[in-house]
Amino acid sequence: MTARIRHFLSPLALAVAIATPVIASAEVREVVDPQIPYILPVEERARVVDQWLRERLDTLVAPLMREVGVDMWILVAGEYDEDPVVRTMLPATWLAARRTTILVFHDRGGEAGVERMAVARYPVADLFPAAWDPESQPDQWERVAEIVRERNPASIAVNVSPDFPLADGLSLGMSRKLRNALGDYSERLVENHDLAIGWLETRTESEMQAYPHIVRIAHSIIAEVFSEQTLTPGVTTTNDLRWALRQRVTDLGLDTWFHPSVHVQRAEQGTFSIANMSLDEGDVIRPGDFLHVDFGITYLRLNTDTQHHAYVLRPGETEAPKGLREGLAAANRVQDALTGEFVTGRTGNEIFLAARRTIDREGIDGTLYSHPIGFHGHGAGAWLGSWDSQKPTPGARGSYPLRANTAWSIELNAQKAVPEWEGQVVRFMTEEDAYFDGETVRYLDGRQREITLIPRQR
Repeated sequence: MTARIRHFLSPLALAVAIATPVIASAEVREVVDPQIPYILPVEERARVVDQWLRERLDTLVAPLMREVGVDMWILVAGEYDEDPVVRTMLPATWLAARRTTILVFHDRGGEAGVERMAVARYPVADLFPAAWDPESQPDQWERVAEIVRERNPASIAVNVSPDFPLADGLSLGMSRKLRNALGDYSERLVENHDLAIGWLETRTESEMQAYPHIVRIAHSIIAEVFSEQTLTPGVTTTNDLRWALRQRVTDLGLDTWFHPSVHVQRAEQGTFSIANMSLDEGDVIRPGDFLHVDFGITYLRLNTDTQHHAYVLRPGETEAPKGLREGLAAANRVQDALTGEFVTGRTGNEIFLAARRTIDREGIDGTLYSHPIGFHGHGAGAWLGSWDSQKPTPGARGSYPLRANTAWSIELNAQKAVPEWEGQVVRFMTEEDAYFDGETVRYLDGRQREITLIPRQR
């Protein structure tokens, strides 16, 4: 996109124009390209975030409340101790809740829609009008009680969940204050995780127009760091690459939600185990090393999570050993086995077990542990296995259903013997961000099907 075109586009139009649409049914081919895509200035990012937030509030809350069957939803956040859901409902210029911020949604029914208000000293931008005047009613909690009595809801949802931390944002202290204020109305409180999870996991059309672009930025940073531009065999360490990733994120004005990992597997290391894999101990990277990276960024409030592999060519080599290439292909097959079981309404356990049966039947030594992604790196939603347990997940997490319009990190691994390494077993750990529209899973910026070579072959 030229500078002239950029000049005439609004921030939101620009964000949409630079995004790769998640429309085509064919799988997008992932390109190893260190060219960083365009990143919006901070002020323009804020405008995009606020427009997305308004769209979400206007379109998602009413259907979610009606699906769950509640008349009112009360969210309470103390300053710097925000409910995870409240944090996603604050405008871009609010970096934290102010004092005690109480957000109230009331479904008036039909076309009247959901009323929004903030029982706080300040309106929350123009999204939640202030519903409390401390001069006329000094007690903030009594004002909440007045609002409830005036509207007389049959049920009031609060974010309390023993199973989903992201839906468990009402602190014990705030819960006690709310119940004391409501008196007999406290019997109408419903501890419900469905509303919070539904809000957090659902991606809007506007978000999905930009999400592929966000993932492309993350992939480009990996391509830049996993190249001869950054890595010198015999000199560069795994720890150098970790900090190079962090520094690049900072230089671009972005953020990350976890410290990157860079691991090495090599021929003389022996069969794979956690104990003998280089766990970021600063190993010097050598020709013939098989590298693994786990990396994510945060941009426009959305997160990415990627695990890729690279191979450092030995003198005279032009490609990675065939055994390594076959191992990555096995991991791709495990991806297909998992995404092939994505059906709206199936529980996480049902999807996990069906995919597990497929790879076992095909004789693939693999492990499944994928998760939702969006406002949080390890996001809210169905639970698809765990890296340390290949058994069904107990309780509500395992029985939560897959929903349409959700984003996913398809995270898993396959283990395979590499003949060129005297039959040594290597673990191929992959993670690619994808979108489930209710019928099809689409990778947002493709997936790694070929091992990145260092140096890159021209």
